[in-house]
This record gives sequence, structure tokens and C-alpha cells, in this order.
Amino acid sequence: VAPGAAVVGSKWGYTYTAAWRVEAPAHEVKEHSAAVLLRQWGESRTLLGPHLDLYQIHSATLGSGVLDNREVLEELARLRRDEGVRIGLTLSGPEQAETLRRALEVRPQGERLFDTVQATWNLLEPSAGEALREAHDAGMGVIVKEALANGRLTARNHDPGFASRRALLEREAERLGGSLDAVALRAVLAQPWCDVALSGAATAEQLGSNLTALRLPWDDEAAERLAALAEPPDLYWRIRGSLEWN
Repeated sequence: VAPGAAVVGSKWGYTYTAAWRVEAPAHEVKEHSAAVLLRQWGESRTLLGPHLDLYQIHSATLGSGVLDNREVLEELARLRRDEGVRIGLTLSGPEQAETLRRALEVRPQGERLFDTVQATWNLLEPSAGEALREAHDAGMGVIVKEALANGRLTARNHDPGFASRRALLEREAERLGGSLDAVALRAVLAQPWCDVALSGAATAEQLGSNLTALRLPWDDEAAERLAALAEPPDLYWRIRGSLEWN
């Protein structure tokens, strides 16, 4: 891949602790402190060198206090200025919109700190959409993660409680001529504020299916019908927290 043809990003704020044991009581520890930032920045720079383009706070929330930590914010501003990397944050949980709006206000050296935001937006959890539009309008790059709702918007979701909504998704997929995952990704790509949609594919077959979203048609009828899939944010994130991850 030629330099400049790809964007290399990394995140900081979580430390892996499970030693590759699935049954470990805790797989990672979250800490948004200046000490962790300095340590993990050094590790990322050592591993990625000049290829590192984007450095993101991993799962910033209002509760973690990172957006009010002056020492952390000043160091991120220094990295942006002196190291030539863009600074971003990733979001998670039902308060994504509130966290993003707070991030838009962060200006430790007189100008907006964050260049990008990576947030969950999908047909089941679209609640951050308006805040993402505001961020895009303000000049931030918008990266969408979990476009397939951790597999719930794919053919492998056979949950009986999702059957009626899966049937709706299948009808639209048949009308548009695509797979369930492609339709879900196409819904993300249809958002005018979306700059990048992450696939999350783990196999070549999954990636091939995901990529068909780029050729899939989209119309107001699809947007209106599929809006019925949305869940209350608190419910969505409770379900997400109960999913099997291994």
C-alpha cells in the first residue's frame, strides 16, 4: 500500500490484562490518565513510527472525566502540534451524543482539539445522528463503528425476539437486491455526515458481502421503512452488553 493511500490509527486508554485467556475475570482495564497516555503513546509510536496518522481516546465518556482532565488534554494538544498526528475520540454507550457535544467544546490551546470522532451508529441505534451531523458540520471527520450492531444486523442473528424486525430487514434487502449486512452498511453510507464506515469483517467472505453495500441502491422508502428497527438507546446498550464476545 502506497504511503498516503491508507490512514493508520491507534487508540489509548485501555490496558489488556487477560494474557490471552478467554476465561480471565477481566480482559482489560480502562484508565484515561496522563500516565497511561504517555506510556501508550510511546508504545504506539515505537510500533507504528511515522505511519501513525490518528491517535484516539478509546471509549471516551463523560463519566471517565477525560474531557475535563487538563493534563491529558494539554498533552494531546502537544502531540497534535509537535508530532503531526490528528487527535480523535471513540464513543460508546447511551450518552454518545452528550459526550460528543462536550468534546466539540474542548479547546485547550484556543482551537478545537479533536479532528475525528468514531461512534456507534446503525439501524438499531441511530440516537447519535444529530450530534454526528453537528460534528461533521464543525469540520470533524466522522467514523462509524458497529454498523452491523455486533452481528445483530446480519444473517447470523437468529434471536427469536428479533424475528419480526429481521423479516422487515429481509424484505428491504430483497427489494434492494442485497444481503442483510450490505443493507445495514448502506444505511450508514447514506448518512451525509458519514466519512468512513468500518466494516468489522473477520473473513474474506464477510468482507466481500460488506463491500457490495457500495453498489447497493438507496431511497427514501428504505430509510423510512428501516427506521422502524430503532431501539431505545438504553435497551440497545443493555443488549450489547449481554452479547457473547468469545
